[in-house]
Amino acid sequence: MKPLTLEWVEKAENDWGSLNLEMRARKKKNYDAVCFFAQQCIEKYLKARLIEADIYFRKVHDLTYLLGIVVKVEPLWISYERDFRLLTDYGVEFRYPGASADLELAKDAIKVCKSFRITARHSLELDE
Repeated sequence: MKPLTLEWVEKAENDWGSLNLEMRARKKKNYDAVCFFAQQCIEKYLKARLIEADIYFRKVHDLTYLLGIVVKVEPLWISYERDFRLLTDYGVEFRYPGASADLELAKDAIKVCKSFRITARHSLELDE
């Protein structure tokens, strides 16, 4: 595996850890942060797979854009398109006033992130 791929995986795992820490907080859970870290984890796994496949991508945080490129080497990942369209907004929307995530959105974000994380790690031949 390429060193840069491993760096992206490490960053993704840091986001995965952060979202889990936030969900385990005893007081004042930050559901906005959970949704943000879920989006970020997915984004970084997409970028890791693209790097590993030597596929260029521009600097972007749009999961559907990245998915549209990575399906060249991972065609079955297209099944995440609907979920990624929703999660893309979490990378920005909940970082500013005017919108907030709730427990239900956070649980949905974690569910998608967990599923995709397993899929991506399998593709990259990493342990679950």
